[in-house]
Amino acid sequence: MLAGGLVAMPLTAATPAKEDVIASFKREIQPVLNEYCYDCHGNGVAKGGITLDRFSTNSELRDHELWLRALRNVRSGIMPPVDEAHLPPEQAEKLSRWIKRRIFDLDPAVPDPGRVTVRRLNRLEYRNTIRDLVGLDFDTKREFPADDSGHGFDNIGDVLTVSPMLLEKYLDAAQTIVSSVVPSGPAVVAEKNVPGRQFAVLETKKIADRVPTAAELKMTVESGSASATADEKPKVARPAPAVNGTGLDLSFYTPVVVTAKHRLDHAGDYQLVLELRTTERYVEDKFDYNQCRLVFRVDGEQLFAREFSRDGGKSLTFPFDRRLAAGEHEFSCEIQPVGEDRPQIRQLRLRLNGVTVRGPMAKEYWVPPKDYAKFFPRATPKDLAGQRAYAGEILGKFAARAFRRPVDDATVARLVSLAEKVFVEPGNTFEAGVSQAMVAVLASPRFIFREEGVEPLRAGQAHPLIDEYALASRLSYFFWSTMPDAELLRLAQEHGLRAALPAQITRLMSDARAGELTKNFTGQWLQSRDISTVVLDENAIFQREHPVTEAAQKARATLRRIIAIPEDKRTPEDVAALAEARKARGDRGRPMVPPLSGSLRQAMQDETEMFFAHIVREDRPLTELLDCDYTFLNEELAKHYGIDGVSGRAMRKVTLAPDSPRGGVLTQGTVLAVTSNPTRTSPVKRGVFILDSILGTPTAPPPPNIPPLEDAVSPEKLRQMTLRENLAAHATNPLCFSCHSRMDPLGLALENFNAMGQWRTAEMNRPIEPAGKLITGETFAEVRELKRILATSRRGDFYHCVSEKLLTYALGRGLDYRDTETLDQLVAKLEASGGRPSVLIRAIVESAPFQQRRRPPSVSTASLDSLTP
Repeated sequence: MLAGGLVAMPLTAATPAKEDVIASFKREIQPVLNEYCYDCHGNGVAKGGITLDRFSTNSELRDHELWLRALRNVRSGIMPPVDEAHLPPEQAEKLSRWIKRRIFDLDPAVPDPGRVTVRRLNRLEYRNTIRDLVGLDFDTKREFPADDSGHGFDNIGDVLTVSPMLLEKYLDAAQTIVSSVVPSGPAVVAEKNVPGRQFAVLETKKIADRVPTAAELKMTVESGSASATADEKPKVARPAPAVNGTGLDLSFYTPVVVTAKHRLDHAGDYQLVLELRTTERYVEDKFDYNQCRLVFRVDGEQLFAREFSRDGGKSLTFPFDRRLAAGEHEFSCEIQPVGEDRPQIRQLRLRLNGVTVRGPMAKEYWVPPKDYAKFFPRATPKDLAGQRAYAGEILGKFAARAFRRPVDDATVARLVSLAEKVFVEPGNTFEAGVSQAMVAVLASPRFIFREEGVEPLRAGQAHPLIDEYALASRLSYFFWSTMPDAELLRLAQEHGLRAALPAQITRLMSDARAGELTKNFTGQWLQSRDISTVVLDENAIFQREHPVTEAAQKARATLRRIIAIPEDKRTPEDVAALAEARKARGDRGRPMVPPLSGSLRQAMQDETEMFFAHIVREDRPLTELLDCDYTFLNEELAKHYGIDGVSGRAMRKVTLAPDSPRGGVLTQGTVLAVTSNPTRTSPVKRGVFILDSILGTPTAPPPPNIPPLEDAVSPEKLRQMTLRENLAAHATNPLCFSCHSRMDPLGLALENFNAMGQWRTAEMNRPIEPAGKLITGETFAEVRELKRILATSRRGDFYHCVSEKLLTYALGRGLDYRDTETLDQLVAKLEASGGRPSVLIRAIVESAPFQQRRRPPSVSTASLDSLTP
């Protein structure tokens, strides 16, 4: 047995000749189909366009897509229908085994590793890889176009194409990254920063007190609340300077002088750079007309004075060239409010980020650049041969880390040649030449794509193992979405990674970077990352649950009629009717629903991610994703859900009340919101989500020209209908019924949760009716019963679905019929373990598709090398 649980099997075992597929079909399978399937799919009947008695040749019978659909429908209990004769388990197993062995030609002892496609780094993987390679957080969302998605994920090789525009952006990015972090010379002008937080208050100037305006009375400042009465003549708010990160916030309204001292070791020419940022804190949506003057002094000498008004968060720098003596110097900034006090609407501030001191400018005082030793660990040789050797040493190590595998001598020689062409030019430096070669490394397809090699085919193997460097990359990008670390690469170099695989899986999962698996897998599988952008009309949602009564509608009509009459022409009856209508209209002072704020959306996303991470970290049964008695909340999200007893901003595990409908991803705000329409819930979207992401039994795409749900009845009837009634009317169309009979019961079970994820009991003044019946026959009264059904009797479907989703994410490709045996083995191990996620993750890493390769990639990295800029 090979490491990782792979079994080496002989290719030419002495086995009896295979029976003709048509003959085995007629002998073994046709009698089963005749008894249980041909009433709908044979003998001239072709429901859904499917017939199972039309085969006359082996090629006709080997319809992989047809038999894969049949296999999935039988396993999920969709076929035969619940009201038809039930297919006994032993017959279902017989059919399953025949499909896999005779149609798919799969051998359980030698699982097919499936096809492989060269995978490009997606935006997130590129960003993380650059961070770990050179220490720069490069904003790929701003610099690169969004990645396409396939099979629900954005790391699928087939859709991660490279356009000419993207190639140009990769070249630009490589240049930007290298110039940002790699020194271009051996020495630079010394630079030190005096951060704003080091400035201390020297004195606060006096300003005569005055009675504040009404707007100022409402204002809250850091020192407390301005809540005194007008009779007490409270003082105008004068916020004190406040540390903010490394900076110091200075209020426009407070006259103050702040100072800091800095010692210079050498006399000489210096450049001082004053760094400021205008800031404000929103209080009212009005303009703040206050102004201030800032005066900057060095050793008491004024170098700068300027007036500031509200400026929308701009960063400002002001350089000053000065000759300074050695010793201690004092920098000071004074704030002088300008003109009379005006209402303090937006809490205007100048943030003193600091003063940067550059110098002395004389070259004898220059110092090595930041991180110089990281890229150039020793002194540069003086002779050309020594420089070539040193460049080869630096670039060989850098390219090996960037390409995530050793580089050959020819590649290093080309990089050295490129560097030499630059650094031998007059005026250029050795560092500038090496930097240019590093740009070529980051622009190379061997960095942008994940190159994979294979080990020599061993005796008895059907498919070669990928080499250990490729395995290291598969592991690191699966768990961390970034390049392999030093330990993975060391084990790969020693050819000991497979032997150490169990320990490495534990290490990778325990590392903080494993949060990338949680964020990226759940964010796409459960669509939780879409919560930040989903569009919801909170007031329209509220009004569906609190519709205007008929009496209020009549009162509003009366209001509109009478208000249109000039006051001097209104009769006493009009005046009385107007007063009565104002009382009856029912919406005077009704508060508008607060929007789904950014912090609330983030809390929802955190809930889903922390929930999944907890189950994986604690190795809890995966069925707890569907039904459990806990979730993760903070005060804001708990109030949104109507759950008491949670305070503070921090997210934490909360045990739910025994009768709570919450618990499990289906009742979390992320899923409920992203599967809704902007103005209402969508039982169709919610049902499709459960079928696709929980049960793994998606419906077929809708046929063309299907009318919208709202067109099923007249507008007058629609206004009086619940969504359940509207869906029932829509499903009377025979084209719609087959899919809606599967989707609607699942989606309607979640109708007690509105589009914002809040609990409700009525809509359109009608009680919610969540009861339903699944197409597989199970009935439920409300969402808690549905969750129990999904976590128990439909557990096998859920295990198949989550295994398929996670394997797809791990491999970066869609699955097909060749992966059926691998999936079955994963599900069997998951079932035997009681649903422990650690077992599934380890089984995926040890599986043939993760460890082996059936044939070379569809595009070779060798051919891609020709694209290197």
